[in-house]
Amino acid sequence: MQLLAISGSLRAHSSNTALVHAVARVLPDGVTFRIFGGLALLPAYNPDLDVDPALPPVAEWRAEITGADAVLISSPEYAHGIPGVLKNALDWTVASGEFVNKPVAIVNASAHSQFVLDQLRETLTVLSARVVVAEALPLTFRPADASELLADDAASTVLRAAVASLVDSATPD
Repeated sequence: MQLLAISGSLRAHSSNTALVHAVARVLPDGVTFRIFGGLALLPAYNPDLDVDPALPPVAEWRAEITGADAVLISSPEYAHGIPGVLKNALDWTVASGEFVNKPVAIVNASAHSQFVLDQLRETLTVLSARVVVAEALPLTFRPADASELLADDAASTVLRAAVASLVDSATPD
């Protein structure tokens, strides 16, 4: 099984990026893992640019999603919403359909976020993804890296459960 992970933050020391790196450490055997790092390279969505063949960064983004059996998105909340760079990336998949029936887990590295999980769930539902889990980790601090995040027992437990649910939903019976 192939899992694609995406951090919705471009910040160098983002707690959501730390969360994505922590996922690699809690995967069950048989699951391969890739982190998509090209959000900043995607042009602003413009239907006039959504042509065949797709622009190279868009083609790479779509191929990464298509090649994954499941997707995990870890996103901060900016101004009570989805970060623009992540929403832009999702917009590039509206017409092309890469998320159709794709199992997706939405996680967040801040228990203080109020809106981003619901907004991502709504956007992904419109894209016909199967959102199997949407969860904020119960962190009371901003982890500097994956090790620090996993050292928090409550956060580690929630992350492990989210990953297990995602893997279970993408594994054929």
